[in-house]
Amino acid sequence: MAANRIIKKYPNRRLYDTEISSYITIEDVRQLIVDGEEFEVRDAKTGEDLTRQVLLQIIAEHEQDGEPMLSTQLLSQLIRFYGDSLQGFMGSYLERSMQMFLEQQNQFRQQMGSMLGQTPWAMMNQLTERNLELWKEFQQSMVGGIARPADKDAAKTRAK
Repeated sequence: MAANRIIKKYPNRRLYDTEISSYITIEDVRQLIVDGEEFEVRDAKTGEDLTRQVLLQIIAEHEQDGEPMLSTQLLSQLIRFYGDSLQGFMGSYLERSMQMFLEQQNQFRQQMGSMLGQTPWAMMNQLTERNLELWKEFQQSMVGGIARPADKDAAKTRAK
């Protein structure tokens, strides 16, 4: 197995990718993540592992600049777990949840890929028909739930 790519972080906050012998930006580091590259960020002087700090910086910048993924409520709840007896459990729980989400996303993409052999109109028609079926089922269950109590009341009134 190949060694992790090493990125050195200098006191002036510059990042140096030792694999390509060049300075890179935080956006370049984000692209490494998107591409699935394994890497470590190390302090150029001390060798201290700064990977988590850089990853948190990337998340903070994207939360600030774009459409946030993490709500204020979620962030507040995460902060509450620091120092809690369940802190260690929460990290592993979130990792497992993310892994399960990624597996489900991959299955969905595979299913969509198998549908792409069809024409776009046929695929849209199938999705539309399925949505209409779900909507009709929902309406029937709502009407059925409302009609049943009224029918019972009417039956009781007639019985009197």
